[in-house]
Amino acid sequence: MHQDLLETLRSAQRFGFFGSRPIEEAVEHSMDYVRALGDVAGPCRLVDLGSGGGLPGLVLADALPDVDVVLLDRRQKRTDFLERAVIGLRLARVEVLCADVTDLIRSVRSGDREPFDIVTARGFGPPEFTLRSGVGLLGEWGRILISEPPEGDRWSADLLSELGLLSERRGAVRVFWREGDPTI
Repeated sequence: MHQDLLETLRSAQRFGFFGSRPIEEAVEHSMDYVRALGDVAGPCRLVDLGSGGGLPGLVLADALPDVDVVLLDRRQKRTDFLERAVIGLRLARVEVLCADVTDLIRSVRSGDREPFDIVTARGFGPPEFTLRSGVGLLGEWGRILISEPPEGDRWSADLLSELGLLSERRGAVRVFWREGDPTI
C-alpha cells in the first residue's frame, strides 16, 4: 500500500465519506476483499457498489492493477472526489460512475454494458437489496463480496436458495457465488 493512497483515503475521511476508524484499520479491512478473491486470472471486471470515499474500491484497484474496476456511487460529490483520486493515483483501469445501481443493472440486462465478474460492497444498503443488486450485475459466473459485521449471519437460506447462491465467510467478507460455478 503506498502513501499516496493512504493520504487520499485520509482526505475522504476528512470530507466525511466514512467514519473515524483509523485509516490503516480500514485499509486492512479492505484487504480482506483481496485475500477473499485469491488469484484473479485473465481479463476481469469488478464493480464496487456505493464506493463513497474509496473503501474498498480504491484499495482493490491499487492491489489488483490488471482488473478493470468501476467505482459506482449515486452522489456527485463523492464521484467527483473519486475521479480526482483516480487521476492522482494514476489508476488507469478505473472508471468512476455516478449512477444509481438500478440504472447500472438495467444497462447490464439490456446489453449496453458488459456484466461483471466481481461485485463488492461495504455499507451499501440492506443486505437483501445489496445481494440482489450484486446478482443483477454478475455475468453467468462470478463472485459477490460483501462486508460482514463481526458477529452473526444475516443471510437467510431461503434467499440464497431463491438466488441460486452459495456462500462462505472469508475474514471480514462474505463471498457469494452461483451453484455450479466452475471458477470457484
